[in-house]
Amino acid sequence: MDDLKAKYLGQIADAGDEDALEAIRLAAVGKKGEVALKMRELGKMTPEERQVAGPALNALKDEINSALTAKKTALGDAALDERLRSEWLDVTLPARDRRQGSIHPVSQASEELTAIFAELGFSVAEGPRIETDWHNFDALNIPSHHPARAEMDTFYLHRVAGDNRPPNVLRTHTSPVQIRSMELQGAPIRIICPGGVYRADYDQTHTPMFHQVEGLAIDKDISMANLKWVLEEFVKAYFEVDGVELRFRASHFPFTEPSAEVDIRCSWEGGQLKIGEGDDWMEILGSGMVHPKVIAAGGIDPEVYQGFAFGIGIDRLAMLKYGIPDLRAFFDSDLRWLRHYGFAALDMPNLHGGLSR
Repeated sequence: MDDLKAKYLGQIADAGDEDALEAIRLAAVGKKGEVALKMRELGKMTPEERQVAGPALNALKDEINSALTAKKTALGDAALDERLRSEWLDVTLPARDRRQGSIHPVSQASEELTAIFAELGFSVAEGPRIETDWHNFDALNIPSHHPARAEMDTFYLHRVAGDNRPPNVLRTHTSPVQIRSMELQGAPIRIICPGGVYRADYDQTHTPMFHQVEGLAIDKDISMANLKWVLEEFVKAYFEVDGVELRFRASHFPFTEPSAEVDIRCSWEGGQLKIGEGDDWMEILGSGMVHPKVIAAGGIDPEVYQGFAFGIGIDRLAMLKYGIPDLRAFFDSDLRWLRHYGFAALDMPNLHGGLSR
């Protein structure tokens, strides 16, 4: 046993890599190794001999295994040291300009409108993208027969067999955040709800996932005049023009009454959009006074409080302001496109320093 111990401990000490170490392990303590063969000979010994040889063999096996483990750790540490030396990088070097990332136009537009509405006294509210059927439709006064609730327009989630509850949906708008915020905060309230939404549509101006921002203001003396002023201030600040002219057209949305679609005066001379001048009108958003049923669904008394709401497509705002022709390009993950339309990562938009620097 002393010879075996000296033999294998010496080989382990001289092993240069893990492959050699594994070969030594198999030869020494593997199923057909020398120590294993010695242990098989215990059955041929007398009880007295086994009492001496058995513990000695177990001790030898343990010592060899311990030496193998220690050597494997040492080889691993040496390999790591070598890798650290060979792959060393000076992290104090300045970043290369060509490796700086860009802010996506949708993210830029979101930051811009958040800065604008913050100046107008609106806080940002968020909610889940997977919504209950009640928050997404019923609480917003959208009846069961409404086309928006059809499977051709809405992404419904799988429902477990035997579950009779309405299935959850990928939210079709950020209006459910208004309901959740009213439930949580009560009135008065003034919020915007930016975020991603989902609808089953796909063409040059529609994608299955896009971004919206919805605004909500609830108080005791709010009117359509307040809505008009807020939207005018937002459009002037976002498009960075001195004056705008908005046109409100009567429309119908289940969650507002009265409802209005809002157009902005513009011109398209030479294929370039100019806001606040010209003889053309362009629809930019939907709005109205919040329906009393929606206010009640949010846990607020509609006999005491009233307010306005509006919804704008963030992607479309980015397209209009930055001259992006196809909405689908927003989601193509084309770095060339992002380098062209992207924004510097550290230039945060604000009303005092400029929105889109």
